[in-house]
Amino acid sequence: MNKTIQTVESAAAGSAFLIEDVYPLVDGGRFAVKRIAGERVEVWADIYRDGDAVVSAALIWRREQDREWRSEPMIPHGNDRWSGVFTPVEPGPYVYAIEAWTDEFATWSHGVARKQRLGADVSLDAVEGAGLLTKAHGARQDAAALIIRQCEGYLQTGDVTPLLATELGEAMAQSQPRPDLTRSPNFPLIVDRDKARFGAWYQMMPRSQSQDFSGGAGRHGTLRDCIARVPDIAAMGFDVLYFTPIHPIGHTSRKGRNNAPVATAGEPGSPYAIGSAEGGHDALHPELGTIEDFRALVATCLEYGLELALDFAVQCSPDHPWLTQHPEWFKWRPDRSVRTADSPYSDIVIPDFASVDRSGLWNAFRDAMLFWIDQGVTIFAIDNHDTAPLAFWEWLISDIRRRHPQVILFSKTFARPKLMKGLAKLGFAQSFTYFPWRTAKWELEQYLGELTRYPERDFYRPNLFVSTPDLLPYHLQSGEPWAFKSRVALAATLSGSFGIYSGFELLEHQAVPGREEYLDSEKYEIKQRDWNKPGNIKPYIAALNRIRNGNPALRQTANLRFLGIEDGETIAFAKEAADPASTIIAVIALSRRARESWLPLGDFTIDAGGERRHVTALENLLTGEQSRIEWGGIKLRIDPDRDPALLFRCLA
Repeated sequence: MNKTIQTVESAAAGSAFLIEDVYPLVDGGRFAVKRIAGERVEVWADIYRDGDAVVSAALIWRREQDREWRSEPMIPHGNDRWSGVFTPVEPGPYVYAIEAWTDEFATWSHGVARKQRLGADVSLDAVEGAGLLTKAHGARQDAAALIIRQCEGYLQTGDVTPLLATELGEAMAQSQPRPDLTRSPNFPLIVDRDKARFGAWYQMMPRSQSQDFSGGAGRHGTLRDCIARVPDIAAMGFDVLYFTPIHPIGHTSRKGRNNAPVATAGEPGSPYAIGSAEGGHDALHPELGTIEDFRALVATCLEYGLELALDFAVQCSPDHPWLTQHPEWFKWRPDRSVRTADSPYSDIVIPDFASVDRSGLWNAFRDAMLFWIDQGVTIFAIDNHDTAPLAFWEWLISDIRRRHPQVILFSKTFARPKLMKGLAKLGFAQSFTYFPWRTAKWELEQYLGELTRYPERDFYRPNLFVSTPDLLPYHLQSGEPWAFKSRVALAATLSGSFGIYSGFELLEHQAVPGREEYLDSEKYEIKQRDWNKPGNIKPYIAALNRIRNGNPALRQTANLRFLGIEDGETIAFAKEAADPASTIIAVIALSRRARESWLPLGDFTIDAGGERRHVTALENLLTGEQSRIEWGGIKLRIDPDRDPALLFRCLA
């Protein structure tokens, strides 16, 4: 009997409201939704209770470390669906939640109004309403004065009219008790700065930046050589200069040219084999220069509007100081040799992240990252991180974000699709994609559709690299300029963030036969280049970046819509930004053949002064020429040998 009573009492004390189907959420709130500082966070939910009482709801939010909540009212949209909006202005971790309660005074007011329409006596109802006024508390001074004045008006006349005043309802909404207030769980939100959403990345090997050819090809570049290259990179419109690892390189098992198992004398080895007697993850390769040179490079980058990004690889060479200082951080074979990675990465040792001193190992990697942050690094591209446990990344990202919310961590891995998404959920601000292998129209539409739908759009920010030191896609191995232009135009317009690997602008395309790898890869040797080599596409890349910077629609990824152009080898899509209003249409050829195509735009509308209006004309962003929309569309001609991409601003 007692057990039954206890169960009934427990149920009776439960929440009065159900708060369901909350958007946005990632895995029910297990992982954080991602937004950009200054971007509106729009939250929707089903909120309801039994009966016909008047419901009120609020969206509450705060920075994770704050105590005080901020509140914004939620608006009903019918069928118990509500929405609210808030705008965080600083990067960092946040939480948000939803509160719902019964507005007793509004419920009373609606009931009285209904009775009055039916001609019923409301004198007793008026007494009840006046009684509700006496329960008001905590009102602002002006609201409290209004409540007292309206109550006195009723008491002096006995007329219910003062109690039904609209302004009294507004004052009571903020001042009356909320005995049945129900709050949802707290939901996590990560707010990043704009660079997490929009950026043009230029990746290069620092040791290959020497322009001194007097000693012959292969002179080791320095950070001072990198400084000399910054103006050229900035002139192409890039705003992130991304370095491969810059640490001392091991000698044991050092790789030779084209990944030969054994290096010959003088070969530099792979920069991804990190660590030697000169130091590890918090040291500079001696031939690159000094830490003062590094700080000068950071300052030069800032002068030209670039940020410096570093590869951060959680791996070591067999010569890394940690192997002797902390042997417990590694796995050892029966012959007491350290366990290295499998071929072709036998120059690399993967630490044991589950070792008896895993906290020491984890902290060591974290401290190395903090060292480079202290030197002015604001972006890290995490390489080979699918070899470390997910728990490590979740801890590291949270720790770095708590200390330095401005720092951006980029998930640089081509792992299994679900693992890539899982890593993004853990908090990486950007992620690599399978864009290099999506070449057909249907593949691009399907893949970008996947990345921009819910829930992926709320946690996965794609960075579309057209090439990397490890990857020379087959479609670039012909060296045809139109193909390079088409791919960089796709990357630069489909995504807010894109990147190229140095040499792309020179149409470098010599591959290992039958493989998507560079022949004579500079991962294993030093290269010297003429950066103004005839036939380069530097002006084309610069023009793309100028267009991206000048059009807000191209500064984001999520608001993407593919258009039904009739040509199967031409892709067309629109991107739209709301603040400020901007809509861009891109039409890009996927093959070399010149073609004419009809682009239907009959049902296409854009934001014009807060209204949706049909597009009336397109303005070519390169030429400035305007073309009117007639018969529900426009006929276009593309000559890929001249330019495989047509970019338009929509006019209403």
